[in-house]
Amino acid sequence: MKIGASDYDGTLFRQQKIAQEDVEGVRRWRAAGNKFGVVSGRDYGMLMPQLKFYGVESDYAVCNNGAIIFRADGTPLWQGEISLEILTQIVREEAVGRSFHFAFSAEDKTYLYHEGEGSWIVREARDWNFPIVRIEEKDILSLPQIHQFCLGYPKPEAANETSALVNEKYGAYVKAYPNGCSVDIVPAGVSKSQGITRLQELMGWQEAKVYAIGDESNDLPMLEKFKGFTVDTARAAIQARAKAVYASVGAMLTDNL
Repeated sequence: MKIGASDYDGTLFRQQKIAQEDVEGVRRWRAAGNKFGVVSGRDYGMLMPQLKFYGVESDYAVCNNGAIIFRADGTPLWQGEISLEILTQIVREEAVGRSFHFAFSAEDKTYLYHEGEGSWIVREARDWNFPIVRIEEKDILSLPQIHQFCLGYPKPEAANETSALVNEKYGAYVKAYPNGCSVDIVPAGVSKSQGITRLQELMGWQEAKVYAIGDESNDLPMLEKFKGFTVDTARAAIQARAKAVYASVGAMLTDNL
């Protein structure tokens, strides 16, 4: 048995769709007795409706950059936790305040405030009918267990700047991953590689080899740990750190059957 682990945005989901060759590649991979899942910065509620729409079946989901892990039936296996007191400090940082949304990920919903023009959280919630709850800053300390805090900016440079600031000031408590124009903030020690490793432990899949593929900075931990791959639309800096470059996720899975 082998484990396929694919990033979503920019890797499996490209040009605003999942290509049929990728759907077929996943089907052949699983039919051969292997496991497949998506390892994404997205919330579960933002991810699974799209996989279902495109006909992609999966055996697990590692969401929010490894901060929460689900079985195939949607049962949570594990989730991390960010201190609500630390979150109240982070939202008051000037660079953080330039984000056009503050999105707090809990197990079954996303809490949102500070939303502005350009927020893809609002657009995706409308298009895919996943639950968001609007709050105010005073509500942060009353939130349930939060495992990821997501920000969004017009340009990647702003996301990189904010990530660096958060990691410098709050690195003992959280880790910020820039991902294009997004910043995903998770508990310290959490990453996509950690999420996959924990999944293997929880499911008893420690002996299975992992075939990981991604396209952005937040994918690098899993690409480096598992000697993973990237797609030909990834930036040159990501391609340089991958074991091989493929035209698609389906091509990678087929090549490694």
